[in-house]
Amino acid sequence: MAKKTVLISDMSGKEIPDGKGATIRITFRDARKGVRELDVTDEEAERLGGRSVARRGRRPKSAS
Repeated sequence: MAKKTVLISDMSGKEIPDGKGATIRITFRDARKGVRELDVTDEEAERLGGRSVARRGRRPKSAS
């Protein structure tokens, strides 16, 4: 039997379609409080704004 996982937005309660969601990670300055995560839709994540963070890792080699 196949199982399907359905994601629900923590902010609005709406179902998040496949490939259209985001996870918001909240880290506290006081490490004892831990980390909180929210599952949200793309629209809710865009509405919250925030600053863009560069991707980590090496840059790909240029094709010659």
